[in-house]
Amino acid sequence: MAATRLIALHKNKGKSVAACLKSRTDYVQNPDKTEHGELISSYECSPLTVDEEFMLSKRQYELVTGRRQKSDVIAYQIRQSFKPGEITAEEANKVGYELAMRFTKGKYAFIVATHTDREHIHNHIIYNSTALDSTRKFRDFLLSGLAVQRLSDLICLEHQLSVIEIKPYRERQKRTLYPPRESNRDRLCGVIDTILAEKPKDYEVFLQGLEQQGYEVKRGKYTSVKGARQKRFIRFRTLGAGYSEEELKAVISGETEHHPRQKQKRIVPEQKFQMLVDIQAKLAEGKSMGYARWAKRYNLKEMSKTLIFLQEHKIGSIKEMQERVDAATARYHELGDSIKAAEARMTEIAVLRTHIVNYAWTRPVYDAYRKAGYRKSFLDAHREEITLHKAAKAAFDEAGLKKLPKAKDLSIEYAALLKKKKEAYPDYRKARDEMQELMKAQKNVEMFFAEEKDTAEKEPTR
Repeated sequence: MAATRLIALHKNKGKSVAACLKSRTDYVQNPDKTEHGELISSYECSPLTVDEEFMLSKRQYELVTGRRQKSDVIAYQIRQSFKPGEITAEEANKVGYELAMRFTKGKYAFIVATHTDREHIHNHIIYNSTALDSTRKFRDFLLSGLAVQRLSDLICLEHQLSVIEIKPYRERQKRTLYPPRESNRDRLCGVIDTILAEKPKDYEVFLQGLEQQGYEVKRGKYTSVKGARQKRFIRFRTLGAGYSEEELKAVISGETEHHPRQKQKRIVPEQKFQMLVDIQAKLAEGKSMGYARWAKRYNLKEMSKTLIFLQEHKIGSIKEMQERVDAATARYHELGDSIKAAEARMTEIAVLRTHIVNYAWTRPVYDAYRKAGYRKSFLDAHREEITLHKAAKAAFDEAGLKKLPKAKDLSIEYAALLKKKKEAYPDYRKARDEMQELMKAQKNVEMFFAEEKDTAEKEPTR
């Protein structure tokens, strides 16, 4: 499963092009990451002098064309990562070399370094931005990164390696959610709270405490402070209630008490009712009798809300409750299956439409390949078109298609399925919420009557 990315390497500010090239090539040739240089290959250059040879071609470019490089792009790098355990380091280097050769078409010198310092084996391919004949520069065309990815996937398929499948949006793995960063104002309020807790004798001592914490204080009509990494000063009066100059002076003099600012919490809409607390299970976990008393009051309140919910939905018996739960569950699964079926068919249409386009586009090339007697030289010159044509034909055979559908008809069907899916989502969410509320109410009723039964059984033994 190869993940590929194309990166333009720029000239760093304050450094020469030669120094930048040397630092980039030295990094990828790190002996600790390349098995002491055993996993390095190159084309039209030596790994030992790759930076100097790149610079020589750039000087030749200026002599041949009379033009100086205006862009600060000095070279390009392709990063190619493989699935752990799927490929050896030597094979990865060969795949990287083939990718670089076919993408640059042998017109640019490059170096391929395979790193094994991580769990996943990955290649660093650096090729010169100046061509070998020193007459032109590499043109980073629109969607060049996508072209590298497609070529890399094609080569991986030829080497029986897995590729990354494009999944529907709902099935993609979500990024890690990080906690919100503390703002400069929140940090300043925290520092002020700490200084006030030490009870400074006057306002000037308070400001000196801020300076000791690394803040720059600007005294004047309105006192303002700025942290070490802040760009602008912050006035006390803009921090909110309890942090203006007058209020801070009143706290320092002892006239009022300081109340630290509380962070605003996200307002969550109140639900109709919650699940009852299993008191016996909580007591078995070590909760105190005080917790048990609170839980009993909580359960009574939530059970009253549950009964109101049952009255609003006209549910008068356990049997009727079970019937409503079963109906809501069936409705929820029915809508979910309908949406999943539409999504599956939309995925099939998208794949089939791609194969149809590729088949029609590559058919003349494949016909010429067949007429040429399947010559290897013809295959090498048109490998991408022939591979796409074979993949499309295999997909048609697997689907059992004797006659290809029209792309226009597939587009119409896709649009209809998309419309149906969007219209079904509100009903799907409504059915889900209804099912969850009914199941929660059923569970509350069962827990409540079970607790009442236990209480009734224990009373005669007292």
